[in-house]
Amino acid sequence: MQEDCFICKKHKGLIQTAGELIYEDEYVYVGHIDSGGKPNYLGHIMIDLKRHAPTLADMEPEEAQAFGLIMSRVSKGLKECEGAEHIYAVVSGNAVPHLHMHLVPRYPGTPEEYWGPFAVYDSPNARMGDDGEAIHVCRRIRSFLEDGGIND
Repeated sequence: MQEDCFICKKHKGLIQTAGELIYEDEYVYVGHIDSGGKPNYLGHIMIDLKRHAPTLADMEPEEAQAFGLIMSRVSKGLKECEGAEHIYAVVSGNAVPHLHMHLVPRYPGTPEEYWGPFAVYDSPNARMGDDGEAIHVCRRIRSFLEDGGIND
């Protein structure tokens, strides 16, 4: 753990974030994005590598396998449970140098000018909600993963 890393602190339970844990194993941690007390874009999911590593290139083969599998399963959960028509996947690392991926759903009816991983936030039909609503999203996706099996 890096003492000054937001994601490392989150994994140790030192920082409270929106929603609930969706999935965790020895390699990855999956939860809802936290908007710092502002309304959350519902379904914006974060997949974090548990080990402190800055980029995709720093993953070990086992971590890459776990990361890819859970990315696919959570994306499918967003489509089946939340009705997303498209999932954007973004790895940036500019603000927090700990590997994490944003999975951002685009919902039906989103005007084309709002297509894009963060443009959807500004769409007139953006699904925004409080922490209670984010918790419900997390629970639906977690149930999907448990019911469908991680290794499907």
